[in-house]
Amino acid sequence: MSRHIIDDAKRCLLCKNPLCSAGCPVNTPIKEAISLLLKSELTEAGKILFENNPLSIVCSHICPQEYQCEGHCVLGKKGIPVHISAIERYISDYYLNIYKPTPSLRNRGKVAIIGSGPSGITIALTLAKKNYDVTIFEGNDKIGGILRYGIPEFRLPKNIMDRLCKILIGSGVKIRPNTSIGANLTVDDLFRDEFRAVFIGTGVWRPRKLDIKGESLGHVHFAIEYLKNPDVYNLGKALIVIGAGNVSMDVARTAIRHGCQDVLIVCNLDESDVSAREVEVQYARIDGAKIELKKTAIEITDNGVIFADSEIYIDEYGNKQTKPIPGTEKLYPADSVIVAISQGPRSVIVSSTTGISVNDNGLVAVDNCGHTSREGVFAGGDVVTGAKTVVQAVVVSQLVAKTIDEYISSKYPV
Repeated sequence: MSRHIIDDAKRCLLCKNPLCSAGCPVNTPIKEAISLLLKSELTEAGKILFENNPLSIVCSHICPQEYQCEGHCVLGKKGIPVHISAIERYISDYYLNIYKPTPSLRNRGKVAIIGSGPSGITIALTLAKKNYDVTIFEGNDKIGGILRYGIPEFRLPKNIMDRLCKILIGSGVKIRPNTSIGANLTVDDLFRDEFRAVFIGTGVWRPRKLDIKGESLGHVHFAIEYLKNPDVYNLGKALIVIGAGNVSMDVARTAIRHGCQDVLIVCNLDESDVSAREVEVQYARIDGAKIELKKTAIEITDNGVIFADSEIYIDEYGNKQTKPIPGTEKLYPADSVIVAISQGPRSVIVSSTTGISVNDNGLVAVDNCGHTSREGVFAGGDVVTGAKTVVQAVVVSQLVAKTIDEYISSKYPV
């Protein structure tokens, strides 16, 4: 164990009313876990973290702790907060190595989980514990969704997904890889085959376009597709990344690790509107990326991107908007361009199924408990809310799992 983890655990005040847990969306029992760690009861510490949040180890790597647990730590008000993420990571990593799940009895009926991202994994594990016969349908060859295919290895090691996969299988969950519901199989097929409930947790994988001239050129790519398998891309030496969220920083840092020497991140807003976490921006700069703000992309050419200076204004609804300032256009040379301005949901499941409503943004419409407009079909995670944090997906998924259990128990009483 790293010395700083022990030292930080000893710094914890074990507050009577821990603000760190209150600041966590899933109310991680931090005080209890640290107390058990200091008593050398590591297995019990891991157990309470895992039972509270089966993706505890994932959250310890990628949660924005500075706004949540660590941001609420009492010691951080006048000094340095307890490094809760490192402590949680150590405990959770240890626990995954020894955890032996109890296989589901599979006597409560079949449940289909479409997608194996944060929501799908959480619901599958939760329902397997309740003895449902759970099958995950995953469009890719391995589970993980955005966790595996959208977050770089240096931020979230892929072997974590492999370990979670073993836990799923050990829990009695069946996994069908390379199976996209909405193509060959549909939701109707699932109900025909006696699945009592269907959960849609497919995330947001359709890249949002800039809708400017040049976006279809051969050296232009979309961030979510690049991060899925960066090894197959030949980006050259100079890259422009358009966007300033966490995904943009991931793209820039990944590209640098794959040989790009001149990486420029460009955003049309000012510094206060950069949506990426401050720590991710700092790491991108440390890795060698440059960031330029208040530039609007006008056109992509074979030689780079034409940007104009941005004029920022407030529209009639009070929202901050931008528009290019005429006469300020300038070509920024680049070998490749990656567009990283958010994603939306793919419509293949909804378009192949009757009775599932979507909102104006194409996201699946649900009530507060995850019910869609079609009986027996539930949804949660990014396909409902748009891109959010993993811990937010876990919170919603725990609620939806409870809703599915109540629905099946009511409709199919023992």
